[in-house]
Parts: sequence; structure tokens; C-alpha cells
Amino acid sequence: MALSSIGARFFRTMPPEAAHTATIRALKTGVGVPRINPKRWNTPVTLPKSGLRLGNPVGLAAGFDKNAEVFTAMSHFGFGFVECGTVTPRPQEGNPKPRLFRLREDKAVINRMGFNNEGLDAFIARLRHADRASCPVGANVGANKDSEDRIADYEAGIAAVYPLAGYITINISSPNTPGLRGLQDKGALEALLTRCGEAVAIAHAELDDAGQTPRKPVFLKLAPDLDERAINDIIAVVRGPGSWLSGLIISNTTLERPEALQSEHKAESGGLSGAPLFTPSTQVLRAFARELLGEFDLIGAGGISSGAEAYQKIRAGAHAVQLYSALVYKGPSLVAQINKDLAARLYADGFTSVEQAVGADFR
Repeated sequence: MALSSIGARFFRTMPPEAAHTATIRALKTGVGVPRINPKRWNTPVTLPKSGLRLGNPVGLAAGFDKNAEVFTAMSHFGFGFVECGTVTPRPQEGNPKPRLFRLREDKAVINRMGFNNEGLDAFIARLRHADRASCPVGANVGANKDSEDRIADYEAGIAAVYPLAGYITINISSPNTPGLRGLQDKGALEALLTRCGEAVAIAHAELDDAGQTPRKPVFLKLAPDLDERAINDIIAVVRGPGSWLSGLIISNTTLERPEALQSEHKAESGGLSGAPLFTPSTQVLRAFARELLGEFDLIGAGGISSGAEAYQKIRAGAHAVQLYSALVYKGPSLVAQINKDLAARLYADGFTSVEQAVGADFR
């Protein structure tokens, strides 16, 4: 099996970025990829604002399939949804290597990839086959490092992927493109969401000139490194110029370095993901959910490696969750394990659906 537990252990003996490249190549062969029905755990969920229907609430986060090469293969491991990207309008190499580090002792990863990808043309040529996947396939769009108008890059990304993607994510929270997180500031965010909202409206009108179908879901991906004032400012913007958004993905990687980190790579620059991100990302998710639950769809990401942690995100307000870094250490069989355990926990607490558990901590 291309990504069995044995295969995953083999890839972990290689340098991190080489292992990732080898994994993508193995998946592209299709050899040994399972055919796990995402509905097998009887935990379907429909996100309330967007209407996005998922066979289960466990998704693959962006960053794994940057160039939309293996979304079909990954969907067959049991994910409820798969997100490709981040893709930028023009191809770019990203930051100098090495730029990806395993923090084994901490069950974490640091990356400073810098949106390395093949660009929109190559991305959408592959995304045309999204209907082959067994779950919705999302497209995560970003801006080129040297762009003179970064908002225009997001507009271009939206226009290109809108006809093909099951949903779209606007990524303004990567710490590895200088100045990108500045788009989370109130004024910049207002301008971004005003122009992106217009881009979505135009793309939808071109796709459905009869006005018979709803707009594609669009999410905004945020950083975990937000204080109370920043959270309140973002809430004000998404309720105003961003009210057309379907929801938020919380969160991306963190620039913080907890004192408890043990790995020799702990001082590397870049975004930290994996186990140390779970608590801070969940705290930020909870802060947004207290204000926005019921108004926007919330997707919880950051540090999930078990059904218990997925369940905590859902109880904290997430309608669905995403993971990536845990696959580095536990392999793709983890997806089925998380779904099985999550279903058992829902049942044990008397919930007959995922929706009933969303935000349970607030009730």
C-alpha cells in the first residue's frame, strides 16, 4: 500500500521535503490506495450557512496537495473533504531550502515553504477532474510574494477556481510570505473582502447566468496569533463587508514557540504546526464561536491527531475539522481512526448527529 503504516515509516526516514515529494509520486500511481467510503461512520454533516454537505466532518488541510495532484487518492482514505493549494496566480519556487522540519519529540512540524506551487494554469487543469473524488474538493488561493496588488491575486484565484472547486478558501494567514498577515488588519481586510466579494459575484454570474444555484462556499483562513482586539476587528469586518463569506477556517500555523518544545529544530523560522498548536488554535476558535456561531460556518484546524481532539474542536464551535501534520507521524490510516473514535464519542454523549454537538461547550 502506497501510504500504509509501513510506507509512512519508510518515508519518515527521508528528509522531510523529499519524503513529501515521494509520497505525492506514490499516490499518483494509485497503487494500494484504499476505497474508504467517507459515509461509513454515519456522521454526515451539512454546514449551515454554506450548505456544504460532507460525508463526515474530518478534512485534509491545505498544504499537502499544493498543486491539486492527488486529491482523488486522498479522498479515498476516508476524508469528508479535501483542500488543495495554496495556489498563486503565477508559479513560484518558494523560500530557499531547507524549509521543512520535523520536530519529532514535539509531534510537530515547522515550515517556511513560501507558497511554492506551479501556478493557477497547472492547478485548474487538474482541478477539472474534481468530480472523481469521493468528497468535496476545495481550492485554497493565495498571493504571489512579489505581487504589486495582492488583492488582485486573490481575485484572479477566485475567478479561476470558482467553476471547478467545491469550495474556496482565501488564505491570508501564512506566516511565510512577508506582509501577508497584514491583510488581517481591519482596513486591509475590509478592502480585501469587498473586492473578493465582487469577484465571487462575477464568477458566479458567469457560471450560472440563470441564477438557479447558490453561490459556492468561500472561507477565510486566519492565523492563531490574534489578540482580543484583532479578533474583535475581524468579527466586525466579517459581519460587514465580509458578510457574504460562508465562514472561517481557524487556524493556520503559529509563529509562537512554546517553552516546552524539545526538538533541536525548535528555533527554526516559519510556521509551527502539530501537537503544540492544538490548544492555542482551539482557544482562538472558541473566541470566534462565542460571537459568530450560528452566523458563519467554522472549520477547526490545528494540532488534531485523535478523535478526542476532533471532538473538542466540534464542541468548541467547529462544524468540521481539518488536519495535516499528524499524518506525518501516524500515516493516513489515522483518518479512519479519528472518524471511528469521533463517532463513538458522539454516540456516548447522546448526540445523534454532528450538528447537535457543535458548540456544546457553550450550552
